[in-house]
Amino acid sequence: MTYLTKAFYASALVGTLMSFSAHAATLNVQNGGDPQSLDPQKMSSDYENRIAGDIFEGLTTEDAKDNAIPGQAESWTISPDGKVYTFKLRDGIKWSDGQPVTAEDFVFAFQRLVDPKSAAEYAYLQFTIKNAEKINKGEITDFSQLGVKAIDPKTLEITLDNATPYFLNALTHYTAYPLPKHLIDAKGADWVKIGNIVTNGPYKPTEWVPGSYVTTVKNDQYWDAKNVKIDGVKFFVMEDQSAALKRYRAGEFDILTSFPADQYQWLKTNMPGQAHVVPFLGTYYYVVNATKPPFNDKRVRQALSMAVNREVIGPKVLGTGELPMYSWVPPGTAHYGEPAQIKWKDEPYAQKVEEAKKLLKEAGFGPDHPLHAQLRYNTNDNHKRIAAAIASMWKPLGVEIELYNTETKVHYDEMQHGKVEIGRAGWLADYNDPINFLNLLSTGVDMNYGRWSNAQYDALLKQGNEETDLNKRAALFKQAEQIALDDSAAIPIYYYVSQSVVSPKIAGYEDNIQDIHRTRWLSIKE
Repeated sequence: MTYLTKAFYASALVGTLMSFSAHAATLNVQNGGDPQSLDPQKMSSDYENRIAGDIFEGLTTEDAKDNAIPGQAESWTISPDGKVYTFKLRDGIKWSDGQPVTAEDFVFAFQRLVDPKSAAEYAYLQFTIKNAEKINKGEITDFSQLGVKAIDPKTLEITLDNATPYFLNALTHYTAYPLPKHLIDAKGADWVKIGNIVTNGPYKPTEWVPGSYVTTVKNDQYWDAKNVKIDGVKFFVMEDQSAALKRYRAGEFDILTSFPADQYQWLKTNMPGQAHVVPFLGTYYYVVNATKPPFNDKRVRQALSMAVNREVIGPKVLGTGELPMYSWVPPGTAHYGEPAQIKWKDEPYAQKVEEAKKLLKEAGFGPDHPLHAQLRYNTNDNHKRIAAAIASMWKPLGVEIELYNTETKVHYDEMQHGKVEIGRAGWLADYNDPINFLNLLSTGVDMNYGRWSNAQYDALLKQGNEETDLNKRAALFKQAEQIALDDSAAIPIYYYVSQSVVSPKIAGYEDNIQDIHRTRWLSIKE
């Protein structure tokens, strides 16, 4: 991720950074892209999630190993049919301004999330709640019909459309965070500005310089503040991985959330134990705009997918051992078993290339009539390396690629607005369940950047979501996954491994399947 460069590195700022590093209880984190907002309902990325999960807390939260544990709720009961959850809030929970956090703050937040006027991109993640989708689509205008009710100030009842095995995990996501109704009623959209914002998590934000950093400090109103050991965090916007690694080596950063893959062997040799490369629930893929010729032709999409030599990308192009991806749902995802597979997965690569050439020829393309396409990616050393490699893999097919890169915020905004022929995307699980990945190809979902649409696929997902038998549910989802793979709905490339660098002075950092590391569980050794 390469965005910040010149002015940010003034010597005065470096001096400031060094003074921060000298403070034993302050954490300096290379966080990647530039946050769009500190409003949990306006977020859509892992670098925003890292901040959000520190400053807000939902009914449930994550422990150091990413298990769902009690958060603002101290306990809950679940009805025998699995549809009604009743949460008891902790005594004395407060916003950072001292006002109590109540069940009504959760009702307000969920209603705001699904309000069509909010245009929350991730509202669909909570569509398992009764009437959430209908309200979001404007089919129901009475928000009191949403299945979220305040029984009393300390008791919240959530009713689901169907039993949902991952629901407690989904409540750890930022779409399920409460919001300070008293402040939003008073300030409106300005509630989220520094100086106004109040939060209910272990930390509260004190400074936000767009394009540079977000600073947080410990929230003394947090219910477990006595056990929070880090005094504050500075989350730096930095997409240039090479520059970030240099600054880490200089002691200016304590944690890197990414690093240049070609530096992995150097890190293992020279900084043993500091590079964390661990498989987790994430997928790296290319979308192809299925609404625009010639990419609306399945033959073109399949040819491009077949010609990607996935086996060399992890070990050779990147060097960090990412596994080739031939499914849409990652192996190891809960409630699923083995995912569906691309049917030509085991063919020799040379055979795949020949079949790809034939498919493109049938579609009217080849060396004498090249397919010209633009490949977009967000600026990042690894994305650039992969894009160049794949462009060279496509060249023998008669495909001429223009590489186009922008900063992360612009890249995803343009993809969401359909300004893409072929585009790089990645997905890190919001919760450990196959539907979180399968929804990316659902009709109408904002994150379905390629706008692929299939009525049978959508129907199978709906049917699976209504199925209470987990084995039958998985079977329906697998049928849907196979439809998407057979139609080359997108181009899966590899399953992610986390690529972090953590200073030896940081204690409490636990590798986990979703690569989530809340500062609450960390400490700094003297």
